[in-house]
Amino acid sequence: MPESRFIDLSHDVEAGMITYQGLPAPLVCDFLSREASRSHYAEGTEFLIGQIELVGNTGTYLDSPFHRFAGGTDLAGLPLASLADLETIVIDATNAGRAIDARAFPDAAEVRGKAVLVRTGWDRHWRTDAYFAGHPFLNADAAGQLVSAGAALVGIDSYNIDDTDDGRRPVHTSLLGADIPIVEHMTNLGAVPANGARFFAVPVKIRRFASFPVRAFVIVEGD
Repeated sequence: MPESRFIDLSHDVEAGMITYQGLPAPLVCDFLSREASRSHYAEGTEFLIGQIELVGNTGTYLDSPFHRFAGGTDLAGLPLASLADLETIVIDATNAGRAIDARAFPDAAEVRGKAVLVRTGWDRHWRTDAYFAGHPFLNADAAGQLVSAGAALVGIDSYNIDDTDDGRRPVHTSLLGADIPIVEHMTNLGAVPANGARFFAVPVKIRRFASFPVRAFVIVEGD
């Protein structure tokens, strides 16, 4: 029987790292260290209880409709079927220019019900100053086409799926307005086949919360 292959599409979350300029870095520390825990347990027994403080938009994260719309579905309300075991299509937009338009995407028959992952190659700049300026993004026409085509989820390996110079954020507005979750700051999309993988990106189930880091990955069935 062919073996399945797992491909990780997430960046590590580390103390002090900056994902999005203007947002604080995560604090990762011990709440109860192994050394301090020894007084609570039998000799030779110790545990670590970690503590983390972060904004939802840290690392590779998923945006729910609540991120953009006060009445939108929050993280706790997202159905698992919209986040896990999704048939996947990878769009190679590495030569599409900075503003990725509708021409980069296939027709509705190839997109409907799938996780559409846009590979720009921008993840090569992760944790450098270059990551924050001049990033590739989708334009409004591309977002409209993905909505019309019935995409289930859209991900990108770039700093933002929108042009950060456009305060209207048309791509977030279109996709999240159509209940299509967004995953940003992905990585390693070049390792994923264009078709046939199954995508997973499940955040913690938090009520009245908009965005949260995910361990995004695909499963590829062996040959």
